[in-house]
Order: sequence, then structure tokens, then C-alpha cells
Amino acid sequence: MEMTAEMILEGRRIRIWGDPASPICFIQMTDDHDEEDMGEETGQICAGAGDENWCLITVAVKNWNDDLTPWKADPVFGKEGFGDGAGETLSYLTDVLLTWVDRTYPAEDRTYFLGGYSLAGLFALWCGCQTDVFKGIAGVSPSVWYPGWRDYMKGHAMQAERVYLSLGDKEEKTRNRTMSQVGDAIRDQYQVLTGAGIKCTLEWNPGGHFRDSGKRTGKGLAWLIRSGE
Repeated sequence: MEMTAEMILEGRRIRIWGDPASPICFIQMTDDHDEEDMGEETGQICAGAGDENWCLITVAVKNWNDDLTPWKADPVFGKEGFGDGAGETLSYLTDVLLTWVDRTYPAEDRTYFLGGYSLAGLFALWCGCQTDVFKGIAGVSPSVWYPGWRDYMKGHAMQAERVYLSLGDKEEKTRNRTMSQVGDAIRDQYQVLTGAGIKCTLEWNPGGHFRDSGKRTGKGLAWLIRSGE
């Protein structure tokens, strides 16, 4: 599927795939790598969503390690640590982007879903604990290894109705002590969500973190549609 629009909205670049007047709207925070795989991702959504009409709006992230993380943390790899800009990013989505979409492309009973890959997947899960504006969340290979996340998720209720989780089967097989916790952390996440009555699935994909990211994300977003049937 080809991109249908691109613009700067209050300092952030957004791109739209599909019909922006659709009642089904996916939101995704992206970096350059995500954008390169968007053809594969949208093709996977089309394959999984059937005849459903939908649109995908991507928002370019300015600083990956700051804009998507809810609290500060020391470096886990390399020398760059993490910030606490997730709250500001969520405010942009709810107060600016979604307001603009509803005003510019009005649709009855529009449903918003939020998805993301890696730290954007962690951000999506965190947002689902902050607001009920998103009916479903797709945390695709999410960075649930993030320091403090396992305690946080056990103490904060998910407000979305359905959650898709996935991980590569080699992601936890790393020498990095912090990131090697990702497998146990996502199993905990799944247990917490299903124990709370949230409709949730956990899918294991072949390979490591950087394999088939577009395909994996598209599968996750398509599941959010199908899971409501």
C-alpha cells in the first residue's frame, strides 16, 4: 500500500497509509528503519485484515531513547542512557494528533489502536496503562527488559481491551545481562494481562530482534482487528 499523505504537524512528521477517514486507525511511533519496512508492514496488515477499511498513521520519533521511555535509566548498551519523554509524546498523540484526525477526517465510532516495535512497543504498552483512548495495543518485540518495567506493569492496570505481544525466539539469548531478561519479562507481561481479563496473545517469531520487523508489526496490528470479531 502506498503512502497517501505526509506533513509536519506541530513539529513532528506524520505519514498516512490507507484511508484517513476510516473508522479503524492505527498509530505507530517510527524511526527511519521502520519507515523502510513500511511496504512490508502495510502488506501484512492487508493480508491479515481482510476486507476491513483502515489507515495507519506513523509519527517520526526525534530522540528514540528519550521520547519513548517513561522514566530515566542508565545506559544498557553503548553510552547513551534513557530519558523520561514518554508522557510528552503521549500528550502529543492524544491532544494534537488524534484531535487533528477527528477534525480533519471525521468518522463515526472511530477506533484507535497503538502499536510499535522495540522501544516503541514498550511505549505502546505504557500508554495502554495511562489512557483508554486506544482500544488495542500491539507491543511487537517490545523492550520489556527496560529497568523497572516488570514492577511497573504489575502495579498498573492495562486500560486497553486487547493486547498483542510478540518476541523473537532468539532475543533473550544475548550476553547483555539486562536485555537477556526480555523473555521472562514478556512471559510475565502476558500472565499479568491475561490474569486481569485482558484479551491477549503472545506470539513467538523465529530469529533475533532485527529480523522481519515490518512483517512482525503488520501481523500484530492485523491481530488487533481480528481479535474483535
